[in-house]
Amino acid sequence: MPVTSQLLRGLPRAKVFASSLLPCQHHQPHLGSLPALRGPSQTWQTHPAGRCYQTSSALHNYILTPPQVNSILKANEYSFKVPEFDGKNVSSVMGFESNQLPANAPIEDRRSAATCLQTRGMLLGVFDGHAGCACAQALSERLFYYIAVSLLPHDTLCELEASVEAGRALSPILQWHKHPNDYFTREAQSLYFNSLRTYWQELIDLTSPGDVPDTREALLNAFKRLDNDISLEAQVGDASAFLHYWVLRVAFSGATACVAHIDGPDLYIANAGDARAVLGVQEEDGSFSAHTLSNDHSAQNDSEVARIRSEHPHSERKTVIRQDRLLGLLMPFRAFGDVKFKWSIELQKRVLESGPDQLHENEHTKFIPPNYHTPPYLTAEPEITYHRLRPQDRFLVIGSDGLWETLHRQEVIRIVGEYLTGVHQRQPLKVGGYKVTLGQMQGLLEERKARMSSAFEDQNSATHLMRHAVGNNEFGTVDHERLSKMLSLPEELARMYRDDITIIVTQFNPHVIGAQRQEDKSH
Repeated sequence: MPVTSQLLRGLPRAKVFASSLLPCQHHQPHLGSLPALRGPSQTWQTHPAGRCYQTSSALHNYILTPPQVNSILKANEYSFKVPEFDGKNVSSVMGFESNQLPANAPIEDRRSAATCLQTRGMLLGVFDGHAGCACAQALSERLFYYIAVSLLPHDTLCELEASVEAGRALSPILQWHKHPNDYFTREAQSLYFNSLRTYWQELIDLTSPGDVPDTREALLNAFKRLDNDISLEAQVGDASAFLHYWVLRVAFSGATACVAHIDGPDLYIANAGDARAVLGVQEEDGSFSAHTLSNDHSAQNDSEVARIRSEHPHSERKTVIRQDRLLGLLMPFRAFGDVKFKWSIELQKRVLESGPDQLHENEHTKFIPPNYHTPPYLTAEPEITYHRLRPQDRFLVIGSDGLWETLHRQEVIRIVGEYLTGVHQRQPLKVGGYKVTLGQMQGLLEERKARMSSAFEDQNSATHLMRHAVGNNEFGTVDHERLSKMLSLPEELARMYRDDITIIVTQFNPHVIGAQRQEDKSH
């Protein structure tokens, strides 16, 4: 695919779109057999054409050793095993494994996992940021609290409020399962808590004793309410200069979100954007098939295109989506934050004029999108999918779009399924009708043997999948030289070849799910 965009000076690692730019012919990076540069991804064009990012044409290919490759791939891996309970609270989730591989510096993806202590449901989420990492960071800290509160019955909400009123310690709402590198924005905790408390106070007023929350409604309301709070906090500002700048950074950056809520056999996916959730189903013959549980909210989704066009006047039909992007700029059609696509022009100007000076140095705040007539153009309302788990549903993969850009979903499920079961679906050796010598055939067989033994070098299924996502060659096997080249790209080049990748693989307990289904049938 010909390259039609090049990184712009001033945005060295952002996800930039500039369809009018041609690459600098004298500065094309050369990396042996690596693929063409990534096509444009999901952010905003803010610089004039013609200012290409310059790179040295003489790139030194530095081959990393296998231990060096492993240390890079395993730096952010995390795993959690659900403790075995006494038989009364046996979980349908055996555990999960996650990992992240940056392309941006700092990485703009975030991940979260937690158990809802009041309801026993488990929450897992991937948040893909753009125009900076601030919005994705805020989602990783806040969204699960909004979901957990939305799922609490009226009486529990009243107990929470009574505890705050009396100055008593609150009963914990979530048990977080966090990697040591995952962090909280300590300076914002009081602000975040006050917004959350206002939300549960409103829920108390809207519900009655004995009401049982509906999971679908809870997920929907939590997404919309948090996005509303992000917008409101940016408009109100804060007496603290740091916090004022922080809430504006969160609101002016953006993030997609894909969240799973698993409680017994009930699996809900809430998705806003282009991260994706895919179920790994084991067939009777032992092979694995992919069952997609989310839809991408992008120009490739005809119903999303129709939805956006229906929400704006016919006169904007040609401008509301241009070159497969919202207003010609934004690739995901649903996202948190991104107030440049939600607020009126007057509100944007008023907030920016009263904001701290640092904000004016941020290129993303300086422009109004073209053909901006009838905001909002963007929503954080999620699409909710329900799936009742079956014994053959073995695992769930949630990944940011950096994963799905590199591997087809069926390939993702096959790689994870074979890793988890240790069973490889041996396809016949394909030699494509060419004359192959015995020596070449022996080489192919030895490569297959080495591939099978190396499959177990990873202790984490997300890491194993990431190894394939970055290092796969045209034969579907991991090529160490290619993997080494991709992982040793200089910071300013990495983003041109791949996106940040975040993966969570959740493994189900088929015996528990089967028993739960039998129990439901007997009632």
